[in-house]
This record gives sequence, C-alpha cells and structure tokens, in this order.
Amino acid sequence: RLPKAAIDAINSEILRQFEQQGLSINEGVAVDARLVKSASRPLSQDELKKQREHRQTEKGQHDKNGKPLKFSRDLESDWVIKNGTPHFGLKEHTAVDSRHGFVLATTLTPASVNDTNLLPYCTAFSRHTKQKIKKVYADKGYAGKPNRDFLALNQIEDGIMRKNSTTAKLTELEIQRNKAISKIRYIVEQYFGISHLHG
Repeated sequence: RLPKAAIDAINSEILRQFEQQGLSINEGVAVDARLVKSASRPLSQDELKKQREHRQTEKGQHDKNGKPLKFSRDLESDWVIKNGTPHFGLKEHTAVDSRHGFVLATTLTPASVNDTNLLPYCTAFSRHTKQKIKKVYADKGYAGKPNRDFLALNQIEDGIMRKNSTTAKLTELEIQRNKAISKIRYIVEQYFGISHLHG
C-alpha cells in the first residue's frame, strides 16, 4: 500500500501532464464531503477515548518483546448524527476539477469534523500546477464568512451556494445562482457515487 505522500506525488504528476496536453484543471474546483462507514465495530465515545489513550502508551504500541504492534482497529472513526441517524466512521473531504472530474485533493477526518472547516485545505491542495484556481464551487454547508474570506484573500471567485439567514430569505437572483452552481458542483457527487460503488 502506497503512503499518502507517494499517492499525492503521482496524482500531481498526472495532473501536470494533463495540463501539458492542454487540459485545464484549475478553472474550477468543486468541494464536498461524504460519510464513510468504519470497517471497525462501533464503540462508545468513552471506549474510543480509553483505547486512544492506551495506544499512546508504550504498552499500547509494543508487544512484550518490544516489537511494534500492528493495529487492526481504526481509532480515527467517531460518531456523528446525520438526518437523525447515528453514523460511526470517517468523513472524506474531496475537491474535483469542475470541468473534467479529475480528483484534485482528498483527505479523511473523523466523521464529526464539520465539512466547512476543510474548504481551505481542499482548495489549497487542489493546485497542482502554476495556474491559479479560478473558482471554488460548494453547497450551502460551506457558506460562511471564514470560507468567503479565504476565497477573497486568495483572489478565487466564490461559487459557494447561498442559504437563508434568520433575518432574510434568498432573493430570486440568489435562488437562480444556487441552481447554476448546483449544475456544476454535481461532478463531485458523481465521484462519490462511483467510489461508493467500487469502494
């Protein structure tokens, strides 16, 4: 199994070669996240905490002969409630090229990590060439000042869908804008669908 750094290097080289062939990969980036079920049996939060603490000790890392232990249990997974249903696992945060669907960046976090926190990471790690990313597309879950400020600071066009606030409903123009963004950002959901089928 290749380490993440090697996979990232291979991915960057492939994308660089695509660019040399005239395929632009930084015109737009679609960002989203999905829940990934853990292969490990679900544990309570207390049991997870206890096992994580044990793994940090000498006894939790080495056998009686001093050899490193091989771990079969995933301790990065945790619990989150989505649509009223508890889920134990991880969350995959991904950015894909909005034109061709090439995967530009992907990372896993515990399931409870909020999607919105990873937009800057996914955007920054989507840049594999000297060409600047022009626009980032994302659903309403990424709406908020920190992400809009990040895009503005980096001179990247804001393609984050708008959402109703407690004081105002979306205007007709904002509704139409959301529909236009949705037609572009679906490409990241296609990736999730394909990876779920073959995953």
